[in-house]
Amino acid sequence: MRRSIAHSPAIDCQAMDASKPLRFIPSNPKKPRFNLCIVLAAVAVSLAVFFFLFAAAAAGGRDRSEKRGGFGIVIDGGSTGTRIHVFEFSAEGEIPVLEMVGSGKSVVMSMKVSPGLSDYAEDVDGAGRSIVELLEFGKGKVPKERWGETEVRLMATAGLRRLEVASQERVLESCRRVLRSSGFRFQDDWASVISGSDEGIYAWIAANYAMGSLGGDPQQTTGIIELGGASAQNAAYESLRKLLESGDLKLSAESVQAGISSLDPCTPSGYSHGVQSGMLPSGVLSLKSMSLSTLHARGNFSECRSAALMLLQKGKGECMYKHCRIGSTFIPHLQGKFLATENFFYTSKFFGLASTASLSDLILAGKQFCGEDWFRLKKKYHSLTQEDLLHYCFSSAYIVALLHDSLGFALDDKRIQFVNQVGGMPIDWALGAFILLKTDNPGGRRGLITNILGDDPSSLLSLFIVSTVLVFTVCSISKWRKPQLKTIYDLEKGRYIVTRVNR
Repeated sequence: MRRSIAHSPAIDCQAMDASKPLRFIPSNPKKPRFNLCIVLAAVAVSLAVFFFLFAAAAAGGRDRSEKRGGFGIVIDGGSTGTRIHVFEFSAEGEIPVLEMVGSGKSVVMSMKVSPGLSDYAEDVDGAGRSIVELLEFGKGKVPKERWGETEVRLMATAGLRRLEVASQERVLESCRRVLRSSGFRFQDDWASVISGSDEGIYAWIAANYAMGSLGGDPQQTTGIIELGGASAQNAAYESLRKLLESGDLKLSAESVQAGISSLDPCTPSGYSHGVQSGMLPSGVLSLKSMSLSTLHARGNFSECRSAALMLLQKGKGECMYKHCRIGSTFIPHLQGKFLATENFFYTSKFFGLASTASLSDLILAGKQFCGEDWFRLKKKYHSLTQEDLLHYCFSSAYIVALLHDSLGFALDDKRIQFVNQVGGMPIDWALGAFILLKTDNPGGRRGLITNILGDDPSSLLSLFIVSTVLVFTVCSISKWRKPQLKTIYDLEKGRYIVTRVNR
């Protein structure tokens, strides 16, 4: 029961008239403060704007970079020397477009040093030193501000392939040490030994890129037949020599005379072979007995062609197919047009033949050269070294034996062009390797955000708009679920109490 005398000195009883409603006093009077939801929303919006601008700038940078293109370097580690190729390109599509450089007649800047990397098998540090000059050449062709983005690749070929794997790696590691500190972009696996098959693929890519048929109708592409450089020619001579040594090659009844001399059909008459310590110059055919003091040169195109054909057919007995055109290798019927490069081109050029010359034309030129007196040839071609001049009788005979006698091209076939470049573009495997590398990875490294969201800046904007909406949603739900309270004065208890208000 309420006591009538109960009163509170802090309360005016007359003010407690029942006819007047109770006053509700907020439990926590409002004070100026930042709302957490607004802060979070502002942060989200700021991040959205920032990342949108960042992505747009990055995309614009990529567009400008692609428009201006870049540079690339391929170092060809060949048998007789190492050559650097510097390419400038613009990326206007899937296939890079090479820029004309220098006088506007070529798409590559190159430089060669000798000897080849394989010559440093016993001096591996020398291998690394040998490419320093090449890299300096490259730095002179690539603007300094672009060194760090310019990839440099070292691809070694036949010379290094002939070494044992351990020796290959020692030579390559010496080169890698130099390449790492070159200032260009480099990774260790970018210095390697490539296979002969890879060389062929790269050469085919280069040929069709130059012809404008790369990326088009496969039926319209151009084939390529490559006869390697000096190292390949020397290897052919060496193989022919071994056939003679083994007694497997008999050119005629006059091949052996009294056990002291032999006829060499691939060297013009008048040239004197001197045998010293069992070593012969390139292009010389030796006998099984290395005690012979003299080989008699008797240039004869037909016999030299027969010798070359026997060399090409070596191992045919091991053929696993119905028909093998070269040794034990299956080669299908060749259709379409072909570019014959390297020594095909150099030989036809030496004889003054047009790029569309037939094999019949080459036979006539070869017969005339092989049957000529050596001293007259030296006088006529005085600008050539003796070693180079010795090659052409064998080269002409070898080409006919390969293309006509082995691969089946008709002597008057016009499908073959003897060229080394098309429209200022070299038909070189290094060019093909560069094209393939840039086609596989046109944009270089991509950032993590780009990998996840792609190249479109709108993806980033959409992501952060969604994030902003989520922030507002969470805040709204949180506010809705927060209990609403009110404060009242309990007259019976004589104090303020806090109670929940139902929604």
